[in-house]
Amino acid sequence: MKILKVVHNNRRKEFEVTTWKGISTFPYAVTNPQPSPEDKIVSLFVDEELGREGFTYVLQSGREGSVHVDDVLYFNRDPGYMTDMLLYSLTLEAQKRVEHSPLGTRELIRRLGTSAAQYYRLLDQTNYRKSVRQMLSLLHLLDCEVEWVIKDRRSA
Repeated sequence: MKILKVVHNNRRKEFEVTTWKGISTFPYAVTNPQPSPEDKIVSLFVDEELGREGFTYVLQSGREGSVHVDDVLYFNRDPGYMTDMLLYSLTLEAQKRVEHSPLGTRELIRRLGTSAAQYYRLLDQTNYRKSVRQMLSLLHLLDCEVEWVIKDRRSA
C-alpha cells in the first residue's frame, strides 16, 4: 500500500499517515529513534527508496528513522491487514504440512476438487485473494485441526 502523504503532529506526538484508505496515526513512542522536545524532527518525507511504502524522518541530532506502512497498519489493527496476516500464517503452515504429508500433490488436488493452478495459488503466500475457507479445507486434508481463540484485546 502506497503512502500518499505524511505529516508530524508534535502536539499529539504522532505521525499522520495518509493512504488511499484514509488517515492513520503512528505515535512517536513506538519509533526508533524517538523524536523529543530536545531532538525535534527537521525533515519528514515519503521515502521513494521504500517504494512509497514507508516514510523517513530526520531529527536535529542527525539521527534518522524509517517506518514501513505495514507497521502503521499493524499498530492500528487495520482489518484488511490483519486478515492478510491470518491468511499468510495459514499459508506458511500449509506449506510446511504439504512438505511432510504422505499425500501427493495430485491426490491433494483431487480431494480439494480444484485445479492445479488453484492449488498452487493456495500455497502462494503472496496471494491474498484466496479465502480462509479454502485454506481451512487444505489444512483439514493435511490432518490439521485449526482452533480459533477469540479474546477481548482490552483485557489481554
